[in-house]
Amino acid sequence: MLEYSYLDLYLPRGTSRETARQVLTEHAEYGHWELDRLRLYPDGRRYVRLRRKILRVASTL
Repeated sequence: MLEYSYLDLYLPRGTSRETARQVLTEHAEYGHWELDRLRLYPDGRRYVRLRRKILRVASTL
């Protein structure tokens, strides 16, 4: 079964869409994160949950 590591990001309400896109793109490209959940609140805050697979290496000895 796959196991995931999670990263929660909270973006304040003044954050533009472009800035939020840049932040998420950098995490995806350099940290190998993928979008798990995005919640946009009525006041403009964003809650983002990113995930990535945990690789378990089995010994071949």
